[in-house]
Amino acid sequence: MEPYEIEDTSDWLGCPTELETCRQFLRMAENEIQELNLQLRKAREDIFGLIQMHADAIAQRDEAMANLRTRSGESATLRKQLYDLDISARSHHREAERLRGILDGITPQPKTII
Repeated sequence: MEPYEIEDTSDWLGCPTELETCRQFLRMAENEIQELNLQLRKAREDIFGLIQMHADAIAQRDEAMANLRTRSGESATLRKQLYDLDISARSHHREAERLRGILDGITPQPKTII
C-alpha cells in the first residue's frame, strides 16, 4: 500500500463518498440557514413589537404631560382664587372687628351682679 492511498477511504464499506459528504454538508448548511432565517424573522417581529410598545408609551407620556399641564394651570388658578379669598376674608374680619368695636362703644356693657 502506498502512503497516498492511506487517506483514500472511498472504497471502504459504509464510508460516504466525497459527493455524499458534500451533499450532507449542503443539507446541514441549508437547515442552519433556515433556522437562522426563522430566528431573524422572530427577532424582527420582537423588535417591531418593542418599537410599537415604545410608540404607545410615548403617546401615553405625551397625553399624561398634557393632562399635567392642564391640571397645573387649574391648580394655579385655584391657588390664586384661594389667595384672593384669604385676603378678602382677612379684610372682612378686620372690618367686622372694627364694627364690633364701634358697636361696643355705642351700646353700654351689661352690668352683671354677682
